[in-house]
Amino acid sequence: MAVKIRLARHGTKKRPFYRIVVADSESPRDGRFLENVGTYNPLIDPADVTLKQERIKYWMEKGAIPTDTVKSLLKREGFFANLT
Repeated sequence: MAVKIRLARHGTKKRPFYRIVVADSESPRDGRFLENVGTYNPLIDPADVTLKQERIKYWMEKGAIPTDTVKSLLKREGFFANLT
């Protein structure tokens, strides 16, 4: 089972709100997930990102791979700088 850290879209039409979730790579975008590890709201300026850094670190140690979009959000929030 390949596990990914990716975005799940919520919100209404033309008003997106995303949850950052850990999910099996074969599950649908907004379908079943293992854990909710953060949120991303692109509508406000600057975009609001909240992360559960301990849980993201845990899942990455277990082999979860972030998607390109999530990886860029993590870099912007300084997540990779905190890994030691």
